[in-house]
Amino acid sequence: MNNTLIHSENIKALHYLLDNMHMEGKVDLVYIDPPFATGSDFVVSDGRASTISSARHGEVAYSDKVTGKEFVEEIRKRCVLLKELLSDRGSIYLHTDYKIGHYLKVMMDEVFGIENFRSDITRIKCNPKNFDRVGYGNIKDLILFYTKTATPIWNEPRWEYSEKDIEKLFPKIDKQGRRYTTVPIHAPGESANPQPFKGIMPPKGRHWRTEVSMLEELDRNGLIEWSANGNPRKINYANEQDGKRVQDVWLDYKDPQYPTYPTEKNQEFIDMIIQTSSNEDSIVLDCYCGSGTTLKSATDNGRIWIGIDRSEVAIKATKEKLGQQKTLFYSGYEYVEL
Repeated sequence: MNNTLIHSENIKALHYLLDNMHMEGKVDLVYIDPPFATGSDFVVSDGRASTISSARHGEVAYSDKVTGKEFVEEIRKRCVLLKELLSDRGSIYLHTDYKIGHYLKVMMDEVFGIENFRSDITRIKCNPKNFDRVGYGNIKDLILFYTKTATPIWNEPRWEYSEKDIEKLFPKIDKQGRRYTTVPIHAPGESANPQPFKGIMPPKGRHWRTEVSMLEELDRNGLIEWSANGNPRKINYANEQDGKRVQDVWLDYKDPQYPTYPTEKNQEFIDMIIQTSSNEDSIVLDCYCGSGTTLKSATDNGRIWIGIDRSEVAIKATKEKLGQQKTLFYSGYEYVEL
């Protein structure tokens, strides 16, 4: 399949993908950033996007006038179709905000199954605001992450350790100056037939984390540290770790300060999602593609993409962004107008 950009109202385009292109079960990843039910218009003026919804002058990029139960129902209809398009290893990330997100969570539980809810990711979107309001300042939005089944594509993401992380997490230093920490070699739960390691048994109510032969090999290689009272622990060196596991609060993916399209997202943030929940040659779908950040990220990461938007301003911005591609994977796209 070729990359495909569709200029259309998205529910019509989703039916087109299912009925005309026979895409049922072929999409590995959906990322969508629909309107947030603000009740306002977002505009572009003199090549710059308004980052708030109250701008009065300029070309309307998209209208966000559907609110409340009607809005949730509109998103639900699309999610039902998106579920049909998802493969059995597929995932969906729905980007929303604190005002409407909890209602969308209940809807997503219904469509995808609460058992397939994986994470509610908090993304810090901007610097703190100091204007007065009754309520705490809002510097975040949220992303609801669901999978279609229990066996999705999952490429474990890692963040690099900072120097501060290394000092905190690997407080010990060996004779060669290498930072390390130690971890227990036993875990909760008794084994039916426990075996001794170096003449000792695991503590009561626990078992060795690995086979005794493996513990002996670790000890021969100098990777077991023995305490003064003879307690063995495994050595983990800082420079041999892949990094720290990604948590559900993302701090370093703030929106562009001067976007060319309203609500334009940080591409590194989209890269994280695409690299984690799809593989090279996976099909990635964004049916609110806006300025095309998801499509550019998919291109940069060697994925096939489908982008949909009804806004002429969005389609123009997407074409301009894709026209700047200089990557190994870029091979153009088909343009469809429905």
